[in-house]
Amino acid sequence: MSEPSAPRGPLEGVTVLDLTRALSGPYATLLLGGMGARVIKIEQPGSGDVARGNVPYLGRDGVNRLPQHPDDLSIPFLERCRGKLGVTLDFKHPDALAVFDDLLAEADVVVENFSAGTADRLGIGYAHAREVNPRIVYTSISGFGADAKDDGKAYDLTIQALSGLTMANGRPGEDPVRVGLPLGDMTAPLFAVMGTLAAVLRARETGAGQHVDVSMLGALTSMVAVEPWGGYAATGMAARTGNYLNRLAPFGIFRCLDGEVTICAANDRFFARLPAAMGMPELLEDPRFATRAPRAANADEIHRIVGGWAAGLTVAEIHERLTAADIPVSEVRTPLEATADPRVLARGETVPLEHPDHGGADGVYGSGVPIVFSGTPAGFGGPAPHLGQHNDHVYGDLLGYGPERVATMREQGLV
Repeated sequence: MSEPSAPRGPLEGVTVLDLTRALSGPYATLLLGGMGARVIKIEQPGSGDVARGNVPYLGRDGVNRLPQHPDDLSIPFLERCRGKLGVTLDFKHPDALAVFDDLLAEADVVVENFSAGTADRLGIGYAHAREVNPRIVYTSISGFGADAKDDGKAYDLTIQALSGLTMANGRPGEDPVRVGLPLGDMTAPLFAVMGTLAAVLRARETGAGQHVDVSMLGALTSMVAVEPWGGYAATGMAARTGNYLNRLAPFGIFRCLDGEVTICAANDRFFARLPAAMGMPELLEDPRFATRAPRAANADEIHRIVGGWAAGLTVAEIHERLTAADIPVSEVRTPLEATADPRVLARGETVPLEHPDHGGADGVYGSGVPIVFSGTPAGFGGPAPHLGQHNDHVYGDLLGYGPERVATMREQGLV
């Protein structure tokens, strides 16, 4: 099988060995591949990435909750592994290390998201990779850092809870709220990609690679820490305010006759136009609301007033009035509606997902690369691979192994 025809992106010429599985690691390598790197995804023969078992599935019969045919593929896997070269290699086989070393010699980057210490126990950790290829950038994504001891397993919900994120959502006194997106899994790969690219630049300058170590807990907690939680506690401000942001008012999600809208009129310039648009000009004369600081101190009341006004109108009516007044307003959409937005589709920020053999299905979209480069396009060179789909290409064409050797590797269960 030939290599996917990837766009000539800004990372063209960079080769990434992808040892990842599930979500956090595969999303990092997806982004690297989307920017033009050649990503070689290495999976366990026979089973592959655990994400291959995630529902729902796409195949010749379209979308189904359970696989209907042997070649049906998990839609989450199709999302995370687009454009990658899929090979298999059993790292527990005695001959695996020699093959891995040949791959290392051709690579610029390794990305893994095993539990801390697992790669070293398999003999494929950074210390070994550096001996084979001193310029290698070796990126590890783990729950609690590569130096963690026995801190338990890390899952998205575990990380959301430990980071404080679940207690940053919802209303005071109510249960913690899980964020609907897997932010515990998705935040670490963003930092991992940034760290990897910085290390690649340094390696090109010095010839020396390094270990890039990102923890899921640290990445998400660093983002949670953007809000001044200590300041809120010291001043008696509520940390959890539901769909409203009480340090800015009016600022929140308001229910209408036929849906919900966001209204963000916290600064004085926007608020100065809001009372007239609402037909309540007297609000500007009320000292509780005339300027920003008193409005924040009386956030509950101004949110109650705006909410009462919005409840009697449709989304379209509110959008028309506030847009005419140049006040930030938007409808609240479902994820299905949002991912099919022509604006984001046109910019490649979401893209249709496809099965490698059977094409796509209506309404099935995945994330794109939300960066538009003026000179080097970003994008994915093709759909996700079947398990081991590119063994012959990678081991034969890229590493120069002859057909007999590749056939023997298959017979021995090495690939």
